Amino acid sequence: MGKSKEISQDLRKQIVDLRKSGSSLEAISKCLKVPCSSVQTIVRKYKHHGTTQPSYRSGRRRILSPRDEHTLVRKVQINPRTTEKDRVKMLEETVTKVSISTIKRVLYRHNLKGYSARKRPLLQNHHKKSQTTVYNYTWGQMSSGLMKQT
Repeated sequence: MGKSKEISQDLRKQIVDLRKSGSSLEAISKCLKVPCSSVQTIVRKYKHHGTTQPSYRSGRRRILSPRDEHTLVRKVQINPRTTEKDRVKMLEETVTKVSISTIKRVLYRHNLKGYSARKRPLLQNHHKKSQTTVYNYTWGQMSSGLMKQT
């Protein structure tokens, strides 16, 4: 079943008031353009619990708020070479205690993997010359070996 938008508190109160005034479930759903099953469940919950508040969600709440996640992602994008321990210390200044695995999970969710490109040294002129001489030497051996076989 797909996710749908949650019905607002005002609309829930309106549904209950219309039902108290004697309107049928179908009439309420047509009037407010809400599915009949939703109207039925809202009325049933109101009769059982006496309130129109939506019930609590199951599961543990996230430690990091979306704002905290955004700041973490932004800081990592600015400086991707920081270690996980440094990231934990940075978050402990603003938020409660966070584990390394939580930080990795958040970064992975934002498509930031745990690896970064290796820093390669800048090649100097004498490095380039030595590379070309090695290349020419090996290529010369390979080509001469091929000629001998034919």
